[in-house]
Amino acid sequence: MRPDFKLLWLVVILGAGCLGWQPGLVAEPAVLEPGRQVAPVAGGVAQPFPLAEVRLLPGPFYDAMVRDQKYLLFLEPDRLLRNFRTNVGLPVTAKPYGGWESPDCELRGHALGHYLSALCLMYASTGDSQYKQRADYIVTQLALCQAAAPAAGFHAGYLSAFPESFIDRVEARQRVWAPWYTLHKLLAGLYDASQLCGNSQALTVAEQMADWVAFRVHRLTPSQMQDSLQEEQGGMTEVLANLYAVTGNPNYLQTALAFNHLKVIEPLAAQEDHLDRLHANTQIPKIIGAAREYELTGDPHLAEVAKFFWDRVALHRSYVIGDHSNREFFFNINHFADHLSAETCETCNEYNMLKLSRHLFGWSPEAVTMDFYERALYNDILASQDPAQGMFVYLMSLKPGHFKNYSTPEDSFWCCVGTGMENHAKYGDTIFFHDDHSLFLNLFIASQLHWTEKNLVVRQETKFPESDTTRLSFHCPKPETLALKIRWPAWAQPTLSIRVNGKKQQVSGSPGSYVTIDRSWRDGDRVEIKLPMSLHTEPLPGTTNILALLYGPVVLAGDLGTNNLPNQYNSDQTASAKLMDPPVPVLVAEPGEVLKHVRPTGEPLVFRTHHLGEPEDVRLIPFYQASHVRYSVYWNVVSPAEWHKHNARADRQSALPPNLN
Repeated sequence: MRPDFKLLWLVVILGAGCLGWQPGLVAEPAVLEPGRQVAPVAGGVAQPFPLAEVRLLPGPFYDAMVRDQKYLLFLEPDRLLRNFRTNVGLPVTAKPYGGWESPDCELRGHALGHYLSALCLMYASTGDSQYKQRADYIVTQLALCQAAAPAAGFHAGYLSAFPESFIDRVEARQRVWAPWYTLHKLLAGLYDASQLCGNSQALTVAEQMADWVAFRVHRLTPSQMQDSLQEEQGGMTEVLANLYAVTGNPNYLQTALAFNHLKVIEPLAAQEDHLDRLHANTQIPKIIGAAREYELTGDPHLAEVAKFFWDRVALHRSYVIGDHSNREFFFNINHFADHLSAETCETCNEYNMLKLSRHLFGWSPEAVTMDFYERALYNDILASQDPAQGMFVYLMSLKPGHFKNYSTPEDSFWCCVGTGMENHAKYGDTIFFHDDHSLFLNLFIASQLHWTEKNLVVRQETKFPESDTTRLSFHCPKPETLALKIRWPAWAQPTLSIRVNGKKQQVSGSPGSYVTIDRSWRDGDRVEIKLPMSLHTEPLPGTTNILALLYGPVVLAGDLGTNNLPNQYNSDQTASAKLMDPPVPVLVAEPGEVLKHVRPTGEPLVFRTHHLGEPEDVRLIPFYQASHVRYSVYWNVVSPAEWHKHNARADRQSALPPNLN
């Protein structure tokens, strides 16, 4: 770590409890009157649109959102509130939920925070008041629980479904299951209710809770605070920084900075990857927090931490679907072939990596960031939802021949159920970005944007990825001059075609960039974009003989049927991990000739191998459609000569007497 950066953290920790900063080290945070918002001082090149300005149109993401809506309305707020009420001695009648929300689970309460955020996101995404009504009800009940905390023996401002002694155990380095993580989810839900639903009471409750957090943190020594961060703390850094931004209270920023985990941040600041054997999803929220702190303080070292981490995880540590980790941990990138288990790719990881990607894209709008975002969105997030019941995947298995294990409606409540409720409520948040004079088209998802500030409506109609074409129409009462920046994905080769009002446009640039059309847009203008999609392969990192197949950005999975397929709904996220799976076909072809044996079937995005799979050819479907079947994403590829030798050995073995076999 560079000395000036390390000194910053020492000043932050040693000065905990003070509201000022030592001059000359970093950009000094503004001290504002209460209620004054803090504008970002760095990173604001491009901004997302508010969710309320984007509406999904029919398509796979819209369908996923509708399934999520049904689940959000199925859940009963009072059952999720039950543990909060019992924690402070308030009367309860509701039956508790099971799994990670059961009264004896130390992580109880986290799902309510996710649920509150999901309700707020769904309200912003749809305008349907029933989601806001539920959110408002939850906030009023949480306020009652917070008011009852002192009488229950807790410090003022405390709000949780478990006793405050859990934090004592964190500080004493005693065994406990991630209480700061759970409290972050609750704080984030309250923050979302204040910002997306306009609930002022939610902000008051969140501030009182943040004041309690500051009280707990600022009484610790620097060493004690850093030791406590060995326990998973979720996104405490991010949400406290967000509260600073909307309240102007610098104590919240001071507290956010105190949550920065030096053991993780220092190597990243020095451009060193020491992530092996670390719990993956514990680390990503820390980096999101650093990104948010950079935006609010302007300290460039925080930006370097976020950019280096993103590069290492997104571009070096990820499987073909865009996610990473095996059994929830980072592993040595030279050993990918040893990590195709039934417990790969925790979907919470991707929820957080997409949040981090949005920060980085806002600082520097580059296609490589959105190419990763698109890959992960289609092949992990969309793929993680059960199309039958709207349930969620925790660990997205990439073990050949395995299947997806889904949550149950009332007895799971894993972390990935919580992030899952949010994932499918906010698909509109990244389709478009903007600056003062530009509109970025990032994702080809059927949607309608209402750019309120410019009184401009842009409608995107598409069946992508089933079709290679997307069409934009502009609707505005008066001409609007702006630069339309269209992502040219790296997979769209050799070129893409753009027509404006039927006239073909000259396209400059290359795959993996943005194409700009700068003009005065008039009511009724239309843009047609054709994105060439083709089959291509991608090796498992570190190998040459294990391949995945893609069509455009869509990862293809072999549909291996339902042979001995067990129950796919479980309260235990690892229930199926140790089951034996049947062998899968191998692909027999000379190097570089696999795609010659893959042909379209006539169904959208469906292909079939021909004289390629042994002992049988396979049907290939989009991974996001591979539900309730066994599948394989990665394939062993052998040459015809190697396959012939294998068969010859097998024939010789079968001919041996039984006692020699």
